Amino acid sequence: MGVKLGLVGLGAFGSAFTPLFASHPLVDSVILCDAEADKVEKHAADPVIAPKIAGKMLSLDEVCKSDCDAVVIITQPWLHAPQCIQVMESGKYVYSAVPVISLPDDNEILDWCGKIIETVERTGMEYMLGETTMYRPQTMFCRRMAKQGLFGNFVYAEAEYAHDVDRHGCSLRNVAAFRSKGKIGEMKKQLMAPYFQRGCKNHPMSYPTHSVSGVVDVMRSKPVSVSAIGYANSNNDPYFANYDFSNITAFFKMDNGCALRVAEMREISPNIGLDDEDFRIFGTRGSYSMMKWRDNGRVEPTTDPKENKLTDLTPQMMRDPIPQEVADAFTEALIRKGGPVKDFLAAGHGGSHPYLVHEFVSAVAERRRPQVSAWDAAMYMAMGVAAHQSAQKDGEIVKVIDFGKKWD
Repeated sequence: MGVKLGLVGLGAFGSAFTPLFASHPLVDSVILCDAEADKVEKHAADPVIAPKIAGKMLSLDEVCKSDCDAVVIITQPWLHAPQCIQVMESGKYVYSAVPVISLPDDNEILDWCGKIIETVERTGMEYMLGETTMYRPQTMFCRRMAKQGLFGNFVYAEAEYAHDVDRHGCSLRNVAAFRSKGKIGEMKKQLMAPYFQRGCKNHPMSYPTHSVSGVVDVMRSKPVSVSAIGYANSNNDPYFANYDFSNITAFFKMDNGCALRVAEMREISPNIGLDDEDFRIFGTRGSYSMMKWRDNGRVEPTTDPKENKLTDLTPQMMRDPIPQEVADAFTEALIRKGGPVKDFLAAGHGGSHPYLVHEFVSAVAERRRPQVSAWDAAMYMAMGVAAHQSAQKDGEIVKVIDFGKKWD
């Protein structure tokens, strides 16, 4: 017997995932849910999704009362944490779009992280954060190299999410305007007003998962402390009216002795080396940077000179394999959108979307803890909170809260 999924949130981002979840071979049926009925009907008419529809609903309450095994939450970001807790309380696994929650209150963000972990422990249900960087090609490649010990000891790493407010193709102004529309979006201004009235501020480190997750997972190391510097908008741009910083650069001390520089940028002209979502990792033996792997072959002290051998990489070389039957099903779902077969693995955020879907569905079917668990998610958010607190104190060293993540 296969998996029955509730798919909640059928907007622009949810639409990128709904056909993939519905077409996964382990998924027998899906329940479609959105607060707006027209979105539900639009997806119900999709020929890829239609054969697996087991219900159409307009509220999360209805989905939680249903007999589905798990629920996918791709709703507005300020709703994620409480909705995920509600799902687990109803006896179902849950997948959350990033971030864990989006609120201009660092302490409340940490509180929600703790509540999610407590709910996982108490209910026995599992939480997965749908962080795309975890399945970008460079992350998959570097995980394999790290497991083989080919980095040696980690020395230095750097990561960033450089997303300018006016980036062509994904304007943050347009995203904000879109999220303020519709039944749920109209509630945002009223919800956020009390935070701003008591002096809380938005900041780029409230959404740190794209920058920190890949490096942290590859090194399997936890952050200890951080010193960070913030840049404040200086031209009275209305987008940043409720931000104290538009850019934050943080320097983390990791528990493996590695130094990690993280940049979260929302007001910058990106260029090579600081563009979009990427990272570089350097070890005593091997290093990864910009689609290149270098290995000096040094495994012990020696007086012999060592050639630092270069391997040029392609995304296809770096990606992990995915079961053929899953790849075939996903490819069919994408082909009907006009994409050629060869484009399958390039779907969404560096090709990560199919991998995220496969990992969560597999975890539900196998009743196991998924990659990017509640503890991982909390650790990433704690890094962002600590970095912001340090920037507010002009770079003062701040300890990163430890939620108890243990590497398997």
